[in-house]
Amino acid sequence: MILQKQFTDEELSQIIEEGAIYMCACPAQVAVQLRSLRQLHRYQNACEVDPGSDHQVHKAIAEATMRAHVLMETCMVDILALEGWDRTTLKMPEGLRRRRDELIARDD
Repeated sequence: MILQKQFTDEELSQIIEEGAIYMCACPAQVAVQLRSLRQLHRYQNACEVDPGSDHQVHKAIAEATMRAHVLMETCMVDILALEGWDRTTLKMPEGLRRRRDELIARDD
């Protein structure tokens, strides 16, 4: 089973990095979950080829993982649009950066 992807692994890493730098954890958390789902899907596909494994179990997990992956990628598309991220560069919008800077300034 092939997992369809709207975001590359590199793009997910970029979102996680932006979230870490600018303290915006929500898109980064979704990116982390997408990476975990991809890892689970790879694992289930590898188990399916093991002659001693229960193919029905691994197939069921892989199919559920694919559905969850589609749902979370759709969520990522939606939240990046809602927050105004640049889909080409995957840079956080300036407004969120300013908000972070204002919060830091208040704490000083």
